Amino acid sequence: MAQKPQKPKRRSDVRHRDGAAQSPDASITAVSQGRIGNWALLGGLTLLTLLVVFLDASTGNDLRVVPLLVVVPALASVYCSLRQTIWVAVWITTVVVGFRAGADGTFWDFVFGIGFAVLACALGVAACAARIRHATEMARLRSAAVTLQRQILRPLPVVTDHVFAYGLYEPIEEDRFVGGDIYEVVESPYGTRVIIGDVQGKGLAAIGAGFAAIAAFREAAIREPTLTGVVQALEDAVVRHNEFSAQTGEAERFVTALVLGFDEGGRVEAVNCGHLAPRLLHDGRTSAVTLHRTSVPLGLAALSREARSAESFAFPRGATLLVVTDGVTEARDATGAFYPLDERVVAWAGHGPRELLDALHGDLEEFSGGIRRDDVAALALRRAPAATP
Repeated sequence: MAQKPQKPKRRSDVRHRDGAAQSPDASITAVSQGRIGNWALLGGLTLLTLLVVFLDASTGNDLRVVPLLVVVPALASVYCSLRQTIWVAVWITTVVVGFRAGADGTFWDFVFGIGFAVLACALGVAACAARIRHATEMARLRSAAVTLQRQILRPLPVVTDHVFAYGLYEPIEEDRFVGGDIYEVVESPYGTRVIIGDVQGKGLAAIGAGFAAIAAFREAAIREPTLTGVVQALEDAVVRHNEFSAQTGEAERFVTALVLGFDEGGRVEAVNCGHLAPRLLHDGRTSAVTLHRTSVPLGLAALSREARSAESFAFPRGATLLVVTDGVTEARDATGAFYPLDERVVAWAGHGPRELLDALHGDLEEFSGGIRRDDVAALALRRAPAATP
């Protein structure tokens, strides 16, 4: 028997699943920390020094190996913190100075040898400082972009007169900053309208296109009496955004989107703009909803001769409608295989919306090994119970 969804206590309860993501301060702190522990570094450096000194003693005056230690601070600058790199540089300088002090040679050999060692160690420290400064700037930019994206998107769950909407959302903070997944739930005089979509590309430009689409949806969902009218408003907003982007030198973007409309009836109206089809879970069974009128993504209507149209499908009470972005279906495991969503949801057919997303989140993390290449967004929708007089 399907579980009855638990009604959230407040509309503003946050259900973004970003608990595993680092906070801005944590992300910035992490980039300045070394990837090698202090004791491991000390042990490795000690063994390396003893080995080099032993080799130098074995080769005699024919080949001096100790001066080659000056490359160690350069290697440390890649993997160690600034403090660790400074400590390594001081260690290597001390060893080289001690070696030079006990070696044969002229005064100028001593001066040039020590000078070269000090210069090499100083360059290693400078390289480490530059690496950390650049990484910190990138971490700040990533954190700012992710924070902006989270402010644009509504916290979930959201409860309306027609549906309970639970959500799973994890923005990526790697590579080119963040992706462009969007979603929104709006209660209007014509029922509850829902959108989930994915902006082409990543970065702040993708967030800008996503914000244009969401802003248009929030207004049109309340104003437009038809779902196709809402989608046309979205199309116009993305086209206007692309025109502005072209003037400022940014690349044009398109948005795949699935727009849904819920009312008091037992069916859901849908307009699919190049997005993934939803999955319906009901009475212990799962099935992909077949949408026959899939049209081009938002922003590309001028390339198609066919006007967008709406279609409907059954959505009985007690059923859960799962809609996801391609960050779910295109997640990969260690072998490069894609995440088998349709196979996995079969085991969760009896779950409620929140439990369904819990299971999806845990399974997706285990499947991908925690490595995400794109934003992950999913909505689990359950029809609200009939109002009582």
